[in-house]
Amino acid sequence: MLEWLSANIANIIILAIVAVIVVLIIRKMIKDRKAGKSSCGCNCAGCAMAGSCKSKAKK
Repeated sequence: MLEWLSANIANIIILAIVAVIVVLIIRKMIKDRKAGKSSCGCNCAGCAMAGSCKSKAKK
């Protein structure tokens, strides 16, 4: 078991870093969604889905 860990330590570290980054991105998306921010980052004027946007329904 220790031999396998030592042979794959670089892969394990990279996977852990990627997993942490993904968790942080998801957490930020959830936080922004609760705050009512748009996920696309642009205005609704040119959006094809502007009529079904939740931010417009709140206004």
